[in-house]
Amino acid sequence: MTAQVRIFGTVISTYTRIVEITCEEAGLSHEVTPTPAQSPQNRHPFGKIPVVEVDGLELIESVAIAQYLDNAHNDGGLQPVDPAARAVMDKWVAIANNYLFPLFENGLVMPWIMHRYAGHPLDQAKIERALPQISRALGFLEAEIDKDGAWTGGSFDLADVFLYPVLRGLEMTPQGAVGIAQCDGLQQWMRACEKRPAIASTRWESEP
Repeated sequence: MTAQVRIFGTVISTYTRIVEITCEEAGLSHEVTPTPAQSPQNRHPFGKIPVVEVDGLELIESVAIAQYLDNAHNDGGLQPVDPAARAVMDKWVAIANNYLFPLFENGLVMPWIMHRYAGHPLDQAKIERALPQISRALGFLEAEIDKDGAWTGGSFDLADVFLYPVLRGLEMTPQGAVGIAQCDGLQQWMRACEKRPAIASTRWESEP
């Protein structure tokens, strides 16, 4: 049977997984066509991934993709109806995309990916420069959870969908694993997320 959603992006991409999780939550069949961001086959005008084909549409930008899939196929189940709760969710999705992902990806995740899978020397200098900022970011997340639950206080929504893969990618590095292990609330939230079928069924093959 032809998949209802075709995802074009790299298989280990954080944002490919975000779209996959959203598909799973909506009960949509999906398939990933491996498409590197900078390849001629990538149709994103600014060289980002993923690009998604669904319902005769070609969609880019993960927030727009996730919202469409949830609204069109899941009755908006991943988005709070209450305006205040919706604003909290939107805030945390934006924090994940604009601050956490660039910091974690550039400072720690990509150096380890290039080392493990491309055979490049580990860029220790880049990692050392990033670690203080990463530690502050994890401390901020833990403090917010301790204060009022942050994004974890309500039902599972798009804030969880976006934040979990971003933090899981970090946790798959040695330094990231140590940092998250020191954050009880953050770690408890991550382990709870992993019990959700949509997250369990989209595990990266490289996950331990």
